[in-house]
Amino acid sequence: MLKKLFGFDPTTTSVRTEIIAGITTFLTMSYILAVNPSMFGQLDGMPGGAVFTSTALAAIIGCLAMAFHGKLPFGLAPGMGLNAFFVYSVCMGMGYTWQFALTAVLIEGIIFIILTLTNVREAIVNAIPKSLRHAIGAGIGLFIAFIGLESAGIIVQDPATLVALGDITSGSALLALIGIIITGFLHAKNIPGAILIGILVTMVIGIPLGVTEFRGVISTPESVAPIFCQFEWEKILSLDMLVVVFTFLFIDMFDTVGTLVGVCSKAGLVEKDGSIHRIKQAFMADAIATTAGSMLGTSTTTTYVESAAGVAQGGRSGLTAFVVGCCFAVALLFSPLFLSIPAAATAPALVLVGLLMLEPIRNIPFDDFSESLPAFICVVMMPLTYSISNGILLGMITYVLMNAICGKFKKITPAMYILAVLFILKFIFI
Repeated sequence: MLKKLFGFDPTTTSVRTEIIAGITTFLTMSYILAVNPSMFGQLDGMPGGAVFTSTALAAIIGCLAMAFHGKLPFGLAPGMGLNAFFVYSVCMGMGYTWQFALTAVLIEGIIFIILTLTNVREAIVNAIPKSLRHAIGAGIGLFIAFIGLESAGIIVQDPATLVALGDITSGSALLALIGIIITGFLHAKNIPGAILIGILVTMVIGIPLGVTEFRGVISTPESVAPIFCQFEWEKILSLDMLVVVFTFLFIDMFDTVGTLVGVCSKAGLVEKDGSIHRIKQAFMADAIATTAGSMLGTSTTTTYVESAAGVAQGGRSGLTAFVVGCCFAVALLFSPLFLSIPAAATAPALVLVGLLMLEPIRNIPFDDFSESLPAFICVVMMPLTYSISNGILLGMITYVLMNAICGKFKKITPAMYILAVLFILKFIFI
């Protein structure tokens, strides 16, 4: 039954492992339940409580779609970066209403369903060279490690050097460093559920340090009625709507592509021909979740890179995604308890997973600069631009230019040329 429902294979994993993997993934991505209400609450007419409920519901739908249709161990929720573009660029920057932005997300979701059914998204993934696929996993590793260090205050902003070392002698940063050592020790000893145990132990240690703030246990979720299906059709054919939809498409597509390629490579879910296992179904789950999320009143729902934490714990099937969805359902009632977990407690998990995801970098042919330079650009630009999609786009452009200049035209397929041109146009006009 589990194999039929979730693609569960008892020879590669166990129910216990999948459950631990699902809980681990949820804990590393549950911060979105606190971030989204805070961010969207800045817009008139979007109550924080309603946004919290819509965020959880969109995540539940996405995870269940991934569990039953995709049968892959990935968690989905409204994406970071995409929510910032929604609030700060479309609404606050361009001056449009949040109803306008939700309409753009709905259109994006529908377009993604069409692109998935026509195999366009799958063709884009297959056009990515092998060296870049290895680089994507390593780049994501550095990126999520950077996210963890930043969220804990170990890395902070600096006007002179952009980033600097924070105060690591107290507070959140100190707790995160303690958590990194604890989680690293547990993993070195091959203790099952090391990452999850590390999160929980770090959270408990944070209580006497004054970092973990207990917020309660149970609360009733608020209604999504104020933001449910609130669309604005008047400007659907405007140039701004086209630009906004196209930007949502680009960011979501290549963030998702990067996450699936990188995490699937780590999980061993790559076919012999180099294609990603059940990637079309994963894309469809993403598209369905985005469309449903827009109706519920939240931004684009996407596959989370933090899913790598669950994969590192041994998650290999849709059962992991199902557990993540169940955790989001429980969070609807126990939101104060889940929101008590500080960023410093999840940061060690992201740092450790970042380390584990560097492994594919050994497969990059560093003696061939036409392969290694684009791969390096892809890896380094993800954390430095704070974007998975930018890393992929710049890596692909560099790959095509380097191999064309070196006269290695046979390595460049027509699809690569088309993508490189589109990526260059994206940077010029958007």
